[in-house]
Amino acid sequence: MSIFGIPIFPDQASTFARDVDALYFFILAVCAFFALAVAVPVIYFGIRYHKTHDRQIGARIEGNLPLELLWSVIPTIIAMVMFGWGVSVFYHLRRPPAEALHLYAVGKQWMWKFQHMEGQREINELHIPSGRPIKITVTSEDVLHSLYFPAFRTKYDAIPGRYTELWFEAQKPGSYHIFCTEYCGTNHSGMIGTVTVLEPAAYQEWLQGGGLEGTLAQRGARLFNDLACSSCHVDSGRGRGPSLTEIVGTTVELRDGSSATIDDAYLRESILNSQAKVVKGFEPLMPTFQGLISEENLVALIEYVKSMSPKATTTAPAAPPAGKK
Repeated sequence: MSIFGIPIFPDQASTFARDVDALYFFILAVCAFFALAVAVPVIYFGIRYHKTHDRQIGARIEGNLPLELLWSVIPTIIAMVMFGWGVSVFYHLRRPPAEALHLYAVGKQWMWKFQHMEGQREINELHIPSGRPIKITVTSEDVLHSLYFPAFRTKYDAIPGRYTELWFEAQKPGSYHIFCTEYCGTNHSGMIGTVTVLEPAAYQEWLQGGGLEGTLAQRGARLFNDLACSSCHVDSGRGRGPSLTEIVGTTVELRDGSSATIDDAYLRESILNSQAKVVKGFEPLMPTFQGLISEENLVALIEYVKSMSPKATTTAPAAPPAGKK
C-alpha cells in the first residue's frame, strides 16, 4: 500500500493479510476517534472556560448516572468486539492446515537457515509455491530471534532450545522481505532475507535443482548411522535402547514412573540430554550430544525418526542407514 507513490504498508500477499490489516485499522480508527473525542473538548473547554480572575470559582457539577453508564458500557462493548475479532484472527494465524508444506527455519547470528523436506537448504533466501499453505518450524542456534514476513503478516520468535511454528499461504508470486524483529546482537539489522513465491510448476522445477544430499529424512538416516545410533535402537526392541519404529505420537512410561508423549520436543531433548527422560526398562546408557550436533542436523535426525512412524507427517521417504532393515 502506498500514498503518492510512498510505500506505507507492505503488500498484502497472504490469505489472512487482509484480516490482520482490517483488525489493525479498526483498532487504529477507534483509538483515533476517542483520542480526538477527549483531546478536542479538553482543549476547547480549557480555552472557553478558563479563569479570568483569581477569585473565580467554577459552578458545582452534579453526577449524571445515565451518562456515566453510557461512557462505561460503550467502551466495554467496543473492547469486547476488539477481543473477539482478535481471538478469531489469532486462532486462524496459529492453526496451520494439516496439508501444509512443512519447512524448518533456524536462526543464527546473523542469518536465517531454511531446510526443505526434499533436501534443499537455503541461507537468507526461501523459495515457496503460491496457493499452498506453508508451515515453518522455527528454532534458534544461539540467542533469541524472531522470524517475520511483513507481506504475509506473520511472525514468531525463534527460541533457543524450543520449537515454535508459524504458517501462511502466499497468494501472489514475487519477492518479499524477511526480517528478524528481535534484537540479537551487533549485526541484528543485517539479519534480513528474501522469500521468493513461485507458481507451483516453477517451484517444482526449482526443487529439481537442489537436494543433492537427498531428502531431509535421508540425511538424518545417514547421521543416525554415522553416530552409531543404529547399534542400540534396533527394530526388534531388544537393543540397549528402545525401538524407534512407530514410536512418534505414542505415550511411553519412564523410569521415574511418569509418562511422556513422543513428539518433536521429546526427541530433541532425548538427543541432546539423553538422561532427562529414560524409557522404563532401559538403562541411561545413551551419550548426550549437547554441543556436538547442530540444529540443522537435529531436525534431520528428528525427521528420520518421524519417517519411521506412520502417525508422523513427512513429505519424502527416508533411505534406511546401514544396519537397519
